[in-house]
Amino acid sequence: MSTLIMIRSDAEDGFSSPAKEKAANRRNRSPILSPRRAKQLVGVSKIKLLFAFCAFSIAFFITSRLSSFMGWIPHHASSVSSPSRGGYTVLINTWKRNSVLKQAVAHYASCHGADAIHVAWSESEPPSEKLKTHLHKIVILKSQKAHKPNFRFEINAKDGSNSRFKPIKDLRTDAIFSVDDDVIVPCPTLDFAFTVWQGAPSTMVGFVPRMHWLDKEQSNVAYYRYGGWWSVWWMGTYSMVLSKAAFFHRKYLDLYTYDMSPSIHNYISKERSCEDIAMSLVVANATVAPPIWVKGKIHEIGASGISSLRGHNSDNRNKCLNDLISLYGTLPLVSTNVKAVSSRNEWLW
Repeated sequence: MSTLIMIRSDAEDGFSSPAKEKAANRRNRSPILSPRRAKQLVGVSKIKLLFAFCAFSIAFFITSRLSSFMGWIPHHASSVSSPSRGGYTVLINTWKRNSVLKQAVAHYASCHGADAIHVAWSESEPPSEKLKTHLHKIVILKSQKAHKPNFRFEINAKDGSNSRFKPIKDLRTDAIFSVDDDVIVPCPTLDFAFTVWQGAPSTMVGFVPRMHWLDKEQSNVAYYRYGGWWSVWWMGTYSMVLSKAAFFHRKYLDLYTYDMSPSIHNYISKERSCEDIAMSLVVANATVAPPIWVKGKIHEIGASGISSLRGHNSDNRNKCLNDLISLYGTLPLVSTNVKAVSSRNEWLW
């Protein structure tokens, strides 16, 4: 007797199992993604790229700020130059402090934008040959470029505050950076201020803002107050930048020396503390525009500054301002609240 065994297919009897379904799905799976699935993958990729970009930006920002947090100050080589007369001339005003002068010359010789360094020497005795030779060596040693800055003393025949603004022969630049010997401006900050000046070469561009305001008026005579740094900070305006650290065009040396009234020259020679206010008046009168204050840290060296030696207290400055306005016959100063800031040094754009 034989036995017949019939093999039936699942399709025929409807029988199925999970294992068989998975195997069938693997056999029937298509390598082509559906449109919906493709959009999902693209969206996920975009999100990942966005997160990666954000992480990179945060890392870059923290790295760039870490140097300042730790006290490291990177020195970026300057690439600024004037299209017609390259760089700027540093005009250092000094007064009986050779050790401070040596530090100032060494610093500004290291700035890439410095084309020349001139020392306005107003002492009764000329500088010694030893000092001249030593400063020449410092300039050559500290300069970081093949073209070394030209260095020389501007020796004045008589002692006087006006002499710091005497015209200089054979200048190779239009830009003059006037600075006291006890003021140090970091080279990157100085080069940034130079680029600001290049955009407005007729005005003064500097680091020490001051202001004025009408205090009272009696018998049709106005009396003005001279405001220092705290007044500028409180009021949020300024109308002058002091020549102790400021750029201006070389033409103002001629205007100050030859076009300004002799009565003003005589007054400044007598008072010995007003030439910086007078220069602000000269520039404002020529431009009918305000100066530009550049935000930047500057450092003072030495036991006491030139300003303190010349009696820069509020009473003397008030007197200088009002007397000069009276001698000038007008008040050309223009107030502003504009401040030039390098975006590289700010937290927020």
